Amino acid sequence: MLRIDSGTKKNVTTTIAISSGKGGVGKSNIVANLAIALTKLKNDVMIFDADLGLSNIDVLFQMAPKYNIQHVLNGEMSLKTIIAEGPHGIKILPASSGTQELTALNEFQRLKLLEEFDFFDVEPDVLLIDTAAGISENVAFFCVAAQEIIIITAPEPTALTDAYALIKVLSTRYQEKKFNVLVNSVKGQEEAIEIFRRLYLVAERFLNLSLDYLGYIPYDESVKDAVKMQRAFVDAFPNSPASKKIIELSHKVMNLEGKVKGSLQFFISNLLSATGTK
Repeated sequence: MLRIDSGTKKNVTTTIAISSGKGGVGKSNIVANLAIALTKLKNDVMIFDADLGLSNIDVLFQMAPKYNIQHVLNGEMSLKTIIAEGPHGIKILPASSGTQELTALNEFQRLKLLEEFDFFDVEPDVLLIDTAAGISENVAFFCVAAQEIIIITAPEPTALTDAYALIKVLSTRYQEKKFNVLVNSVKGQEEAIEIFRRLYLVAERFLNLSLDYLGYIPYDESVKDAVKMQRAFVDAFPNSPASKKIIELSHKVMNLEGKVKGSLQFFISNLLSATGTK
């Protein structure tokens, strides 16, 4: 079980799954920059790269971790021993790269991951779970375990359609009812609200649930420039429009309405429930 020294205060960990129905909407880049913005608010942050077979976070941070989640699931390493340190002291649980068998965890692998988290004695203030894109069981597994779900979408019609598909799967099959929506790469607030409105109306009509608007990140050339540099845009271009919105987002994330507070045991308990979900 989780071990806390008797003389220390037990941390409060907020677990947030960040997902998208479609790849290419900037999800992992948002995770990386949000993590840095959260450290600026004096939070101890960990990123779990849960796109298990196709790592992205280490690439964005220009890292080359020696060990990754594959070593854990193979029984070679513990979860704690694969932790890599990124910029600003961010802890990272790295994914594997190009490992097809990890794109759909089997029952044994899920139980192994659950066991590893059960003995995990590192409790950050915030755990950001960067899921794969799409509606796979892996995505659902991590989304239902998190306290909060952020869905990233973009102006493209396919991004909006796929975001709805993900919300539909999580709500109808896994009974999730609360979703925060962030619109990425838009011209401004007016376009972002219109995109959210379309998604909201469809979800309200056909799924009988309400979505929460978390905000938007504007289209910004500095974002592309930072990716080429393999740096976070919030570091490389701190005064850019995108960076200012990420900082704003970090404050919103720490004040999400109805946020569950507790140790990683909450996350572990939900992982156990997700393991039994069919």
